[in-house]
Amino acid sequence: MINTPNKKDDNKISLKEHFAIVKHLTRWTIFVLPVAVVIGSVVAFFLWLLSAAIHLRFDHKWLLYLLPVAGVLIHFIYQSVGKSSEKGNNLIMEQIHTAGGGVPKRMAPIILITTVITHLFGGSAGREGTAVQIGGSIAAMFGGWFKLKGPDMRMILTAGVAAGFGAVFGTPLTGAIFAMEVLTIGRIQYEAMIPALIAAVFADMTVSAWQISHTQYHIAALSKTPYIFNDFLHMDVLLLGKVVLASAVFGLASYLFSGMVHEIKSICLKVFKSKWMIPVFGGLFIIALTFINGKPDYLSLGVDAEYAGAVTLPSAFHAGGADTWSWLWKTIYTSVTLATGFKGGEVTPLFYIGATLGNTLASFLNAPVGLFAALGFIAVFSGATNTPLACTFMGVELFGGTHVLLFAVACFTAYFFSGHSGIYSSQLIGVPKIVDENFADETSLTEANKRRGYIHQKLGRYQLLFKKRNDKGTDNN
Repeated sequence: MINTPNKKDDNKISLKEHFAIVKHLTRWTIFVLPVAVVIGSVVAFFLWLLSAAIHLRFDHKWLLYLLPVAGVLIHFIYQSVGKSSEKGNNLIMEQIHTAGGGVPKRMAPIILITTVITHLFGGSAGREGTAVQIGGSIAAMFGGWFKLKGPDMRMILTAGVAAGFGAVFGTPLTGAIFAMEVLTIGRIQYEAMIPALIAAVFADMTVSAWQISHTQYHIAALSKTPYIFNDFLHMDVLLLGKVVLASAVFGLASYLFSGMVHEIKSICLKVFKSKWMIPVFGGLFIIALTFINGKPDYLSLGVDAEYAGAVTLPSAFHAGGADTWSWLWKTIYTSVTLATGFKGGEVTPLFYIGATLGNTLASFLNAPVGLFAALGFIAVFSGATNTPLACTFMGVELFGGTHVLLFAVACFTAYFFSGHSGIYSSQLIGVPKIVDENFADETSLTEANKRRGYIHQKLGRYQLLFKKRNDKGTDNN
């Protein structure tokens, strides 16, 4: 006897499935809403405090000379009360990978205070790292209160990252996608989609409710340039070629930045026996750099102008708004700042590096300045964080959807040209960018960094050689 399908049974299964969907959405909305509101409120307070600190330094330029002292203060804050928080964003990513909740509650206030200190005294850092750590710390705290464990804790931590990122830049969709994409190179964690999106949207709304505004950017309209294929193709192929070329350079700039931070940090740990000397060195180095180039444009965020005519992130969108080597100066400033123990983040400096590099390349390639500044803005970030999809959406949220195809080309090209490098060493490698047996055993950026840490490896060998010679000399005596 053949069993025929029962429509009533099918309807019951369908109802159960949709009931489960509604239950899932309701549950996570209840969990995430208070988390998002608290994160958004703390991020709003952080942005207000950060702006006040930066403008206070503008009015009291002598504060820069206290940067080494500020670095020592930050070092001892982490050594005394924040040791478990020192890994920052990488700690949050590790806890998401292992579905754990070991993110300390004190991470949020400590990173907020130390970031404000960094910017108050002129350190060249960002704000994304602070916002993400605030989000992860608060989300972990709520997860503990809700008694979440395993995959549920993993999802609420991811939602916290999305809320922090979306709130600090005013890009909620980017925040949600970034939180799902940043954990593993080549894979997106779709299971956290709903919590991440709800958290990012409501955290951004909360920041707006506190009357905190974000910097607005604008790409000037492009004039249509006649060329031979105009009658056959709907887009400018010559412009597309220029975008691909520039995007490869953006990817290499990402690689340079990530490598410099890693190398400087490793070298300092080998050279200085007392760790508190590392931020002293970093602070003195930043002061010396400012004397060398004769202007303070590359200190702090680089968003607000300290004086008329300063090179800033917004000025890079206009012809003549950046010097030829502004991107390199900012790369050096930020690499030294972060590698020597100052706090904040990398993303806003990466925006600055990308936008000023785009400004420079536009003049060389005879391309639209505003467009190439925008492409550099998102593409250098894409290469350094290995999140091309999130950065494409960021382009749309910040600059509109007119050039979305070029945004995607820039972000994905830079992503590949940055290689297996990045600012987050805890990123796993799910799908390798490079199909080569020499890189097949790399499962995380930590392993990739060890393989490519050429300078500090050489330095370590020389130190070992000197130590052996000294030991022989002692024995002979």
